[in-house]
Amino acid sequence: MSSFKNIFSVDLEEWFVVEILSKRYTKKEWEKLKSTVVDDSLILLELLKRHNVKATWFVLGWVAEKYPELIQEISYAGHEIACHSFYHRRVDTLTIDEFKKDTDMAINSIIKSIGNAPFGYRAPSWSINNLNSWAFEALSDLGFLYDSSVFPIKHDIYGWADGPRRDFKMQFENGKKLIELPATTYSLFGKNVPVAGGGYFRHSPFWYSKMVIRALNKSKQPAIFYIHPWEVNPNLPRVEGLSKLQSFRLYSSSELLTHKVEKLLQEFTFTTISDYLGLFKQNKIGFR
Repeated sequence: MSSFKNIFSVDLEEWFVVEILSKRYTKKEWEKLKSTVVDDSLILLELLKRHNVKATWFVLGWVAEKYPELIQEISYAGHEIACHSFYHRRVDTLTIDEFKKDTDMAINSIIKSIGNAPFGYRAPSWSINNLNSWAFEALSDLGFLYDSSVFPIKHDIYGWADGPRRDFKMQFENGKKLIELPATTYSLFGKNVPVAGGGYFRHSPFWYSKMVIRALNKSKQPAIFYIHPWEVNPNLPRVEGLSKLQSFRLYSSSELLTHKVEKLLQEFTFTTISDYLGLFKQNKIGFR
């Protein structure tokens, strides 16, 4: 196993909040849909326990409010609890006031669950980019120390094609700071290729992910792996009327994912974002 530390993160959300279903179900209808988030999350939690890996869980506020015992169990197991918004609305569809209101609701739901405010944030659908960069300062104002919402690729739903590929610090006029940890990409023939998480990991052969992560680590860059609990569930409720692409994105390769994650945890070393940034060294919160 490689000793170089990578980052393991979980976007803790229900299957029905994904972007391709955002116009399918209203918030009121969420309550009537079959929930899988508790069972799916417990599968991931047990998998991480077997390999003694601590992860950063970006928790949807709506889930924290509905299932506080789940968030408590994850926190008590030594994992980091971070924020993934309240209603999973894309940041690039919100005004700054709407964004702050949604995020504040999420923060409060997490505090009610575990007694502590989160230090990190990840936007739904990687929806912070150069066109809504005001969100970075807003996150700093809300008390966050880091963000992981930028995906430097070209995609039909999200992405900042020429965005930064490595972590960087921002300092604002009010003196506050924020560090950004972009989703992991690999530069191939002058283009950023996504790797190490979500559908990209689920649909690609394991040897490819292994090769790229090793190459990144060789250049002293950690892979920021991410996964959604619903991705390990091969029996998700079936939604009628989806296109072939949408069905592929939601359902394909789930039956293989747990085994692939197991292999990943055997090959590489992982930690939380807070540990990687050294936020709590010598009992002081600060950046590396």
